[in-house]
Amino acid sequence: MATISSILSPNLLQPHPTKHLATQQPQPVKLSLPTLKSHPHPQISTQFSVLHLGSNAKGLRRVAAVAEETTSVTAEAERRLYVGNIPRKLGNDELRQIVEEHGAVEKAEVMYDKYSGRSRRFAFVTMKTVEDANAAVEKLNGTQIEGREIKVNVTEKPLSSLDLPSLQTEESQFIDSPHKVYVGNLAKTVTTEMLKNLFAEKGKVLSARLSRAPGTSKSRGFGFVSFSSEEDVEAAISSLNNALLEGQKIRVNKA
Repeated sequence: MATISSILSPNLLQPHPTKHLATQQPQPVKLSLPTLKSHPHPQISTQFSVLHLGSNAKGLRRVAAVAEETTSVTAEAERRLYVGNIPRKLGNDELRQIVEEHGAVEKAEVMYDKYSGRSRRFAFVTMKTVEDANAAVEKLNGTQIEGREIKVNVTEKPLSSLDLPSLQTEESQFIDSPHKVYVGNLAKTVTTEMLKNLFAEKGKVLSARLSRAPGTSKSRGFGFVSFSSEEDVEAAISSLNNALLEGQKIRVNKA
């Protein structure tokens, strides 16, 4: 049977005096691919590899799960379309029929105001393939529906895996409270810090957060602000409902 000494460099097997241990650096063992192939017992290297991978199995599974999740989010984001300036009477079925003329549709959803029930004049359409999404943008962007020129584009480029942790941290740091307001009709340029600073002028703000489209940094146009008391909530609503923020009138209600 081959021994370890038959693989390792002879220099590494020579004993070294104790007094030189602090100054001498160990030399790396270099095993070329031909050497391993020709050696009668390559399982020595194979066993090491299996043991090494086994010790990192949890980490590898975690990396694989993150990669799979990121891939899934990326695929959907590239197929999802924003359709803006649509007529108020246009429903999901009518919108789906219009878009299906240019590609296979997976889902069409018109956005409605949860308080008034009126259409917010925009929608999201998820196509079945990226090619269908690109074709729909090319054919429909700038066309008219009932005299209104619509805007069609892919909703948002997905975040890289490096950007995800920062948004996850922002979400986890939000301090919830029974004293909270919903803030709607936010401009795309509004940040969490802007939201917090605006409401801090009217009461003791605990925290603020924006709602974002899954897997992207894109604001969904609304957010939440939590306070330390109900009095602060009432003051915020009476003072800031319909106030201007980044050029748009915001809507403030109890959450």
